[in-house]
Amino acid sequence: MDPRHTGDMLRHLEKQNELLMDSYRSMSHELHKLQVEEEMLMRKFYELMSALNLVRKNGDGNEVSDDGETTHAGAILSVTNNSQ
Repeated sequence: MDPRHTGDMLRHLEKQNELLMDSYRSMSHELHKLQVEEEMLMRKFYELMSALNLVRKNGDGNEVSDDGETTHAGAILSVTNNSQ
């Protein structure tokens, strides 16, 4: 590589690094938003299933839906109802 172009190459790589870091931050932010949305939807789904009495506990404390599927959604159990 020609030493005259080293400075240009360095500036180009620094710019690429900056663009990649911006993309990384943007994607990380979007992923976090989607994870929060997923948790909210799962809580609402659990509330709906509970309201319809479609969730019951089996012997080992895991939840079992009426179709026999076992779920391990422990974080969803702490749903509060503000309408009381």
